Amino acid sequence: MNKPNYYDNIAQIYDQTRWLTESVAEEVADFIIALTRATPATSFLEPGVGTGLNVLPFVKRGYAVTGIDVSQEMLDQFRQKLNPTPENLKLIHGDASQLPFLDNSFDVVLTIHMLHTVSDWRAFLDDIDRVLKPGGFYLNCQWITPPARRDFEGYFREILSKYQGLKPETKPVNSTIEEIDIEGYLTQKGYVSNYLVAKKWTVSNTVEELLTVFKLRAYGLCWRVSEEIYHQLMNDFEEFCINHYGSLNVILSSEAKF
Repeated sequence: MNKPNYYDNIAQIYDQTRWLTESVAEEVADFIIALTRATPATSFLEPGVGTGLNVLPFVKRGYAVTGIDVSQEMLDQFRQKLNPTPENLKLIHGDASQLPFLDNSFDVVLTIHMLHTVSDWRAFLDDIDRVLKPGGFYLNCQWITPPARRDFEGYFREILSKYQGLKPETKPVNSTIEEIDIEGYLTQKGYVSNYLVAKKWTVSNTVEELLTVFKLRAYGLCWRVSEEIYHQLMNDFEEFCINHYGSLNVILSSEAKF
């Protein structure tokens, strides 16, 4: 598991560059606990656990939590939040799409922004089904990007596309291999799906703050070109932002959802 990945590079800034705050994560945890009717004996698994932003509230409340992630640096960030690591938390460094667990091991499995990184998502969903206990819950969750930030990213992508033909380093980190129809696949297997909004909240950032996040290369799409080219790209993007928004001090606010 020594293959480098961009998550190792952004581990120290990951939490600060996302919009799910600790207080929001606590409210989302309240929602999930109520939804799954969790008891003190309920066990949770999050493949792609990262820095633990999503499951930290469960750990603090004493639930048994297991996380697996390809990035050792991300897992180290998680451990630092709870030093020493409590007995109810187990962290595994490995490929999150390959679950090294016995059948019927967990009551709740959470995947959050990670299915698009799995090459064979059908096999992965089958594996989740395997490790879930009878009557367990699989929650495929998303942080819905606030519209203002989504627009900002769209402008960045337009400028990025002009540079990608120069010296691309790798394939897009988060490229979707094929359309993922989770609901259709699970329906064929006899499951019932529900869409629920756990939390809505307002996210506000200045244009300059969002620019700083992109300058830090905090997202996968920021690693599609070399460092030299990226510096040139960001100069162009900053100039675009000044012209488009009128000032880097403009505040962009919009609603996020989980």
